[in-house]
Amino acid sequence: MGNRTALITGSSRGIGLQIARHLAAEGFALTMSARNEPGLADAALTLRADGAQVLAVPANLAVEDDVRRLAAAHGDHYGGMDLLVLNGGVAAQHPVADTPMKTYDLLLNVNLRAQFVLVQAALPLLRHTAAERPRHGAKIVALSSITGKVSEPGLAAYAASKAGLISLCETITLEESGAGVTATAICPGYVDTDMTALKKQTLAAEAMLSTRDVAELVMAVSRLSAHAVVPSMVLTRAGNPLWRA
Repeated sequence: MGNRTALITGSSRGIGLQIARHLAAEGFALTMSARNEPGLADAALTLRADGAQVLAVPANLAVEDDVRRLAAAHGDHYGGMDLLVLNGGVAAQHPVADTPMKTYDLLLNVNLRAQFVLVQAALPLLRHTAAERPRHGAKIVALSSITGKVSEPGLAAYAASKAGLISLCETITLEESGAGVTATAICPGYVDTDMTALKKQTLAAEAMLSTRDVAELVMAVSRLSAHAVVPSMVLTRAGNPLWRA
């Protein structure tokens, strides 16, 4: 299982950076990507200082050429891909009646279309690695949201994009598991990150999930054999009701 490689989007901070730390600690060579180039450079430098092998590739998921260039950069550098982590995304909160279509288009473009494009571009690399490691295969892990399973007022467009990501993962597994490539959607509730800063006005950070909670699930999926599939898993916060963001 040596020389495994992973590509993680949105990995300059928050959940993506925590996933990168966990993967590096387990010996993965990484491609880290984010839109913010200085933040990405700082994150990569920190992991390299701890001994990790890191390729940093700035990319804007809203730009299709950036997405395809990202997959190509990973392939050129490593030759294959054991794990693709679709973590990068955007959020916005509006009632259905008041959602600007510009906002809707951005959410669906970044959270779903860009993920689709990146999967397409990465599949040859994932298939190649799965063929070389038939017992383990290759994995795709997508960071969806509990709102993709259970609706929450004000998050219609965001939730629609995340529900689409869950469905995409299921179809990838149906179509690609014969080639050793499987996909899992992780669907957490509110996680203590910069993205949930506004929510902390009404929900204390200590009541939220931690980035480590999410990273642990990614690691668990990464260790499964090629014959084991987890289509999706919900990570909810403790308390009543059970299924809540």
